[in-house]
Amino acid sequence: MNNDIVSEMAFFVQLARLGSLAATARELGLTPPAITKRLLQMEQRLGVRLLNRTTRRVSLTSEGETYLTQAARILADIRDMEESVSSSRAAPKGLLRVNATLGFGRTTIAPLVSAFAKRYPDIEVQLQLTDRAINLVEDAYDLGIRFGELPDTRLGARKILSNQRYLCASPAYLKRNGVPQTPQALTQHRCILHRQNDDTYSTWKLQKGRKHETVKVHGSLSSNDGDVVLGWALDGHGILLRSEWDAAKYLDSGRLQVILPDYTLPSADLYAYYPSRQQQPARARAFIDFLVESVPAATGPRPRTAPGR
Repeated sequence: MNNDIVSEMAFFVQLARLGSLAATARELGLTPPAITKRLLQMEQRLGVRLLNRTTRRVSLTSEGETYLTQAARILADIRDMEESVSSSRAAPKGLLRVNATLGFGRTTIAPLVSAFAKRYPDIEVQLQLTDRAINLVEDAYDLGIRFGELPDTRLGARKILSNQRYLCASPAYLKRNGVPQTPQALTQHRCILHRQNDDTYSTWKLQKGRKHETVKVHGSLSSNDGDVVLGWALDGHGILLRSEWDAAKYLDSGRLQVILPDYTLPSADLYAYYPSRQQQPARARAFIDFLVESVPAATGPRPRTAPGR
């Protein structure tokens, strides 16, 4: 394959990922006119328009979407092929692009990347933090790190951490408002809602044995930030659905108490997921192994259940 074509594909994937001619110019250390000229030359050679341009952003045409999908796949295959040939006996090296959620990525994954970089100095890590849904192939990521169900069953995945969810509230709130004894009683309580992506955040699903119950809850406080909603629960504003990873220390200390302990909720296990290829890059395998080794194993909180009415 012509090196110029490979270079063009890499350029276009980066341009599509950044979504801006100016941002791409900054990333590549070039001027915006040089980026525009290079894009025009690509389009002239292919005979199609790849991008729609505005003064601020660019968007893909249908031809551009096709080119992006296949170019990202080809570049990934080239990286994997070279790694399998040249690095079979050497230490992992090369560029590793990782995506994680904002809060967890900042507090947990970023420090782990720092430690990983010391162990593997020949691996260049780019960590992108976002709560939006991503397409690993089109966005050119090697790994995504997420809690809960995997976004696409076609992806490869490895579980990093088991992580249960609980309904919990502060003792002060429960003293004022009583303790719900059934899932349907939640409709009579103030609930704190965590908005994530397009999830139905106000619908809570509970299970007891073979019995499944779905409850539509209400509350005056909601946020897309997990630390914010946890703080509101600690302040006594209502009942919150939260994972043991976030709530364990407050359950242990008694600042939060588990509601309806006989019921289970959908888990929020932590996964590293990746494009499902036959040969995963050594750098990606090394990072996943490092996560399994370094992320503390879930010991589970010692739930303090609320007393009856």
